[in-house]
Amino acid sequence: MRKTGLTLAAIGALAVLLSACSSNPASSAGSAYGGNTATTAANPAASSGSEAMTSQPKSAILTIKKTKIGYVLANARGYTLYWYSRDVKNGGSSACTGQCLSSWPALTGKPAAVSGIKLNGILGTITRPGGVLQATYNGYPLYTFTGDNGPGNTAGNGVGGVWHVISGEVLTSSVPRGTGGSSSSGGSSSSGGSSGSGSGGYGY
Repeated sequence: MRKTGLTLAAIGALAVLLSACSSNPASSAGSAYGGNTATTAANPAASSGSEAMTSQPKSAILTIKKTKIGYVLANARGYTLYWYSRDVKNGGSSACTGQCLSSWPALTGKPAAVSGIKLNGILGTITRPGGVLQATYNGYPLYTFTGDNGPGNTAGNGVGGVWHVISGEVLTSSVPRGTGGSSSSGGSSSSGGSSGSGSGGYGY
């Protein structure tokens, strides 16, 4: 009887042990998968970051604006556009980075001339770090200037001897009506700029 009692006790203990073992692995596996799911949910950028980087900006509309130094290339708001002589023509990149971009913001988006305007230059784009498209004209990236306080201003022309408007024959062969803008732009109808500071030279 004692032997039978010991056997039953042993069997009972073994059943309890097996029951405990069978429940622990399931609990551990659930915690492991649950942990991974929580990490993914808390950090959605881990899966969507590359997609955000490749999102494309809107089109960049180009027009011609009458200024005190003549007709120049401008953006849709009438702000003068500039090219940077330290950029390499058709180089596929921009030499204006960091602090430079704070003063000379890149014109982003795929360029297109406004309806009724015929531009002589070749329009294109480069891809900046982060996948941002920057508009180009004849292979040079385009920029605005924060020092221009309104449409038709050309304060950036000739700055440092490296920043220039786009004007003259490089811009257009004929200026259509309606490009003069507000009376504040005034000035001569000549399409040239000041000596050495227009669109001529530097690879243009």
